[in-house]
Amino acid sequence: MTAPGLHLHGDLWLETAPLIRNLALDFPAGRWSCLLGSSGVGKSTLGRLIAGLPGPFRLQGACRSSDGVSLRGQVAMMAQDGQLLPWASVLHNVTIGARLRGDKPDTARARALLAELGLVGMAHRRPGTLSGGQRQRVALARTLIEDCPVVVLDEPFSALDAATRLAMQDLAARMLATRTVVLITHDPLEAVRLADRAWLLSSGGAEALDLPATAPPPRSYCDDATLAMQARLLARLQGMQAA
Repeated sequence: MTAPGLHLHGDLWLETAPLIRNLALDFPAGRWSCLLGSSGVGKSTLGRLIAGLPGPFRLQGACRSSDGVSLRGQVAMMAQDGQLLPWASVLHNVTIGARLRGDKPDTARARALLAELGLVGMAHRRPGTLSGGQRQRVALARTLIEDCPVVVLDEPFSALDAATRLAMQDLAARMLATRTVVLITHDPLEAVRLADRAWLLSSGGAEALDLPATAPPPRSYCDDATLAMQARLLARLQGMQAA
């Protein structure tokens, strides 16, 4: 599978109000790109737009793939709330994409993904019987099984405890190593660990961030350069909220 890069420019609007002006984003092919910013700035809206989902938003500009092929059917998105079907089993939730397309679900691969995500023995449970972190891992498995060249992850690890979050970040980085990934997060450390390229969003546009060049992602959470960049980003985000 060859994943395309993405090029996005223009103004993002929510109904009749501008959310982010003067966007100019280049998401490199086969790499992780991260969008940071304060709550409500439009990160999730931008993710939904890239994924081609409907909503009261529009881009006055363009979002194109580097190979010129339409993004329709090429993007998998893990939404912030997981959007699991409460009446369906974990296994059915993971394989819902194939079922909706009328394809035979690959239950063996689904079970293998659940095992890698630490969910052995939970295939027949309902989402309501799982913890928040477990539900989030089910949603991640549902995203990974789609094998799309472009993946949008909206706060994919936010409900996990610290140790599990690090492990799932490393797992996702390995499993999506050849995909073009757009990661939306509030966590500066997550952004610094996982991103090849990152931007800080505000209503006025997107500021490119200088990530540590000491190591490729996923970077060590205890590396001095990683921790220093995390601190600088956190200070920037606190300043934006106070403004």
